[in-house]
Amino acid sequence: MKQFKVGLQLYSVRDAMEKDMDATLKAVKEMGYDYVEFAGYFGKTAEEVKALLDKYDLKAISVHQAIDLFEKEGKAAVDYLNTIGVKYSAIPWYDKNELYNNWDNTVKKFAEVSKLLKAGGIQLMYHNHDFEFVKIDGEYVLDKLYRTLDSETLMPEIDTCWVHYAGVNPAEYVKKYSGRIKVLHLKDFVCKKLGGGPVYALIDEDGNEIKNASKEDNGFKFTPVGSGIQDWNEILTAADEAGVEYVIVEQDDSYEQCSLEAAKMSRDYLKTLGL
Repeated sequence: MKQFKVGLQLYSVRDAMEKDMDATLKAVKEMGYDYVEFAGYFGKTAEEVKALLDKYDLKAISVHQAIDLFEKEGKAAVDYLNTIGVKYSAIPWYDKNELYNNWDNTVKKFAEVSKLLKAGGIQLMYHNHDFEFVKIDGEYVLDKLYRTLDSETLMPEIDTCWVHYAGVNPAEYVKKYSGRIKVLHLKDFVCKKLGGGPVYALIDEDGNEIKNASKEDNGFKFTPVGSGIQDWNEILTAADEAGVEYVIVEQDDSYEQCSLEAAKMSRDYLKTLGL
């Protein structure tokens, strides 16, 4: 199997990051992660962040950064990313109502921010959830986004959990964007039924709907990589074929263990696959 560069999305350990970024980055390195993806800096300057990365020989390959910050701060926001040394900046989430109903404005904003980042040598990416797998005019919103904006403007950062939860084969979806995707999110989970978001409604004893089902009702839980329902051999084989360079572990929430232990479990599992 290809020797992917393995990183951790630091949102996974945000509780530890908030308490002590220094100790957390040290622990992340000791687990065997050589790359990180930031999702917040907890009040630290770019210079302070870069010093910690250098201290533990970590590389910040990417960040999750709301697009609004670039609209507000412009080049200053890009300068921060240049200082910590990232190559990619991903839109972590975008209002689905804007995606569904305000398309022209959405793609205009994405293109403008992409141009701003490009001037600083940084590539814009989009990190999906499951709600982008709604079809409009017979096409998934996510596919429409990547069709409308070319690869120079917007690259995918495919989140394999949300693709699968939406009812789409994540390996096949990764291969669909062969040559265009360089950063892939590895996220595992369990649930009772696939299908994208709420997949059934709760009913009372008379058969009347009492509320919309939630992911919790569907038994949805994030798990360390290798302990959920994902077929990682299939996904990583597809990632190799698609030209993925970086695989980033992400676990939005931890339940049975602390966030740092969950991150270590994921890294230990990937080591068993030779990564």
